[in-house]
Amino acid sequence: MPPTVGAPWRLPGFWADIRPQVWSALGPPPAVYADEAFFADEQTRLFGRAWTGVALTDELSRSGRLLVRTVAGKSVLLTRSGDRLRGFMNTCRHRGTELAEADCDIAGTIRCPYHRWSYSTDGRLVAAPLFEASPPSDFDPADWRLVPVRVDTWGPIVFVCLDEETPPLDVWLGDLPERMAAYRLDEWRLANLEGAAATFEVAANWKLLVENFAEYYHLPWVHPKLAKVSRVRDHYRYQGPGMYCGQTTTPVSSDQHEDWVVLPPATGLGASDAASGRFVAVFPNVLLAVLPNHVFLILLEPVEVGRTVEHCTFLFPPGAAPSPEDDQGRQRLAEAFETTRRFWVDVNDEDIDICERVQRGVSRAGAPPGPMAPRFEEPLNRFHNMTADLMTLESVANLEAPGGDRPGDVDLYGTKPNPMPPPIEVEAALRGA
Repeated sequence: MPPTVGAPWRLPGFWADIRPQVWSALGPPPAVYADEAFFADEQTRLFGRAWTGVALTDELSRSGRLLVRTVAGKSVLLTRSGDRLRGFMNTCRHRGTELAEADCDIAGTIRCPYHRWSYSTDGRLVAAPLFEASPPSDFDPADWRLVPVRVDTWGPIVFVCLDEETPPLDVWLGDLPERMAAYRLDEWRLANLEGAAATFEVAANWKLLVENFAEYYHLPWVHPKLAKVSRVRDHYRYQGPGMYCGQTTTPVSSDQHEDWVVLPPATGLGASDAASGRFVAVFPNVLLAVLPNHVFLILLEPVEVGRTVEHCTFLFPPGAAPSPEDDQGRQRLAEAFETTRRFWVDVNDEDIDICERVQRGVSRAGAPPGPMAPRFEEPLNRFHNMTADLMTLESVANLEAPGGDRPGDVDLYGTKPNPMPPPIEVEAALRGA
């Protein structure tokens, strides 16, 4: 359903109740999760202008690989040209034919299946068969490159942005790369283990999945097993300036369940990173759970207003995987990974079930939203405000990312100070920020 020109969610008044700080804010109206016209407009105004996570760098680690992804309802090609990643709209410059249907291998050339126009991996038109017989006037192949799309990476994630006005990815991420620098996430890899990547279809709006990931109010009732290793009393917010929100569990407990500690940990981590689980939602669609010994990554793909695909991947730190010749080592790693994998699948199943139930509630009943719980749901208020900004701004050229929590216990709304704050927050406290 196409949105009307006067769509209410493009106006500041629609978001008035979510704009206050968390102790006096409400959640968004039900239409944000259940209205087809909102979803259609959101594809253009939010996903059409955001840096959206679409793939893993591992998927493009070798030349000759071509990926097909959907961003804001548009088909995009991703490939590698030399040392550089490239992105293009998935359409031939001759008569608009779709160039590729799905991920595939190419021999250095992107060919249109219709009239065989061919492009290099940097987008140049290198062949237009039979045009030399009767070329159009002033025809210059240099004028007919593939339409480029902005591509950038952070850690193991490939991001795409369709809007030239959107600030660069490093501005979008804010202090997150510095905050998580000690993990060296760009060195983490997908292990060749059964179940290390999986896809789930969820009958819920994508924003409900982000919100569920970003708050820990629901842990005791929805995740009784998880709450034993990620205890509510050990949660603190984990967010500086940038287009993200999140929380940390410090410390990650292993006294009742060892599911999270059976894999070999990364080396070189400081005391806080080595003892914590970081749970970060990079706006809009990247959910990143970083433990000392593994990463559980979810890329959300909104398909319909009430349907989302989760692309889930486990990543492992450098040196975690034994050599191909070490059969015993691989067997031990596979057994340890299966324990962790099963734990996460169970947790994710619980999250899917409750998010689908929320979707049914906002779709079938749609009661006005209630208040946020300041101690547990401040990241949601931050996420709601980022959503409102993208939906109301006519230009994102001067988009302002939300500021960060102040160090110490000033902004924690009822909790004690984190006993092992991340180094970036310690440094900020020493500076008196």
